[in-house]
Amino acid sequence: MPRKPQPALFDGALVVDKPQGKTSHDVVDAIRHLAGFRQVGHLGTLDPLATGVLVLLLGRATRLVQFYTGRRKRYTAGFRFGFSTDSYDSDGEAQGPDKAPMLSAATLKQLATEKIGRFAQMPPIFSAKKVNGRPAYELARKKMEVELKPAEVELFEFELTEIAGPVARFTVECSSGTYIRSLAHEMGQKLACGAHLAEICRTAVGEFSIQQAWKLDDLAEAAREGKFKDCIIRIENLLPNFPSADVLPVIEKRVRHGARFNVTVSQIQPGRTENPPGSTLELDSGEPRPPRLRVFDSQKKLIAIAEAVVPRTYQPVVVFEPLP
Repeated sequence: MPRKPQPALFDGALVVDKPQGKTSHDVVDAIRHLAGFRQVGHLGTLDPLATGVLVLLLGRATRLVQFYTGRRKRYTAGFRFGFSTDSYDSDGEAQGPDKAPMLSAATLKQLATEKIGRFAQMPPIFSAKKVNGRPAYELARKKMEVELKPAEVELFEFELTEIAGPVARFTVECSSGTYIRSLAHEMGQKLACGAHLAEICRTAVGEFSIQQAWKLDDLAEAAREGKFKDCIIRIENLLPNFPSADVLPVIEKRVRHGARFNVTVSQIQPGRTENPPGSTLELDSGEPRPPRLRVFDSQKKLIAIAEAVVPRTYQPVVVFEPLP
């Protein structure tokens, strides 16, 4: 008889500082073990080479993932010039001898500046992009032909911060779906010396920053001390850029049934306009989205996320069941 899954003990977000060498799935499994339930998802994976911000949603907060699609990402990255690799990073096989180039700061800054804006980027063949329903990396590992299509991405910031021998370090703020490995590979092609991604740390996903991130060892210690819940950002504090409204029981009933409802101007509290320290310069990339509203009951519990239909009339998009 299959075991009944454990219900989520709490709802919210957890920002983890992913260690190098761990997959994002490894981290999700570790948090499921520490939290004591399986209802844990993420807001975008990191390669095993990468460290830094991995945002997890727990419990009922997993239903908010749709509202985080398109959040900008921020990275610090080191490009190693001299040779390329088949995976575009240091985990791959070298594609030739080391040419040991002398790097020019002026040239690297110019190449980085030229990439600012929107452009079509070719993903690495060693990526999770699907080819006939299979991840491209599975085919690449078997030395099978991989045909990928370029995808439109956008860079908002791409700045050189340091040159140390053959390694140049950059800060990058980009749209979701951008491959920093591909930026390194393309820059190596431009300089005709080859390059690959040697190191990378994601420092922010929208409002979630490395300053908020917990190391796995610290989370394990918190769990042993019965303080794991204290590491969670409560669901009521998520999506603070969305305006909010507290509703009376008569409106709450309509909201919980998924019916349209009206709110007065005085009920709507504006969302946060200033991003917290360490966050991306702007939260989202892509096209503007319809106005959304966080709906709270009289006990200040989040009961729904709604979307504007006409001014001051909203349609619930996600409705949360009352807690037992």
